[in-house]
Amino acid sequence: MGARTLFLGLVVTAALASSLIEAGQPSTTRTPVDDDVAWPVRFEGEPLTRLPLSAVEQRFAARFPGQIGRFTDGRRILILRAVQEPTRMLHSSAVCFRGLGYRLQTPRAVQDAEGITWSCFGAERDGRKHLVCERIYDLRGQAWTDVSSWYWSAVLGRTERPWYAITVVSAQ
Repeated sequence: MGARTLFLGLVVTAALASSLIEAGQPSTTRTPVDDDVAWPVRFEGEPLTRLPLSAVEQRFAARFPGQIGRFTDGRRILILRAVQEPTRMLHSSAVCFRGLGYRLQTPRAVQDAEGITWSCFGAERDGRKHLVCERIYDLRGQAWTDVSSWYWSAVLGRTERPWYAITVVSAQ
């Protein structure tokens, strides 16, 4: 009887411990889009207008562990991604542009007028040229210009969620 009681006690303890461990992990359950994201209303002093996601963006957003918003300031398109957990689904915009058939220039680091560093590349398709700049940042002042650096910082606990990835597309 003692061994059976000990075994049952261990099974119950393991089940409880498992529940407690899972409770401390980031949730992969998606919340409805925009429920917990306060999207910006201005960018670099210009008012932003919300745009609908394209069909490709909608399909991607359905599986993305966060929220995606698309905006314009009247001359540029901004794609904002709010991320709640480290994920390989957050990837460089170059991956998307290449997948859509654009020819890309090598990305380079660029500092804007405010001293903020971005990763920028040229993209061309059907005679149309764009400058695409992107960065990822957290609310504690850390920033990354490449996804891999952000990912490993997030996985190793060197930064805290939420994270925001911003892509700015300008016609050239």
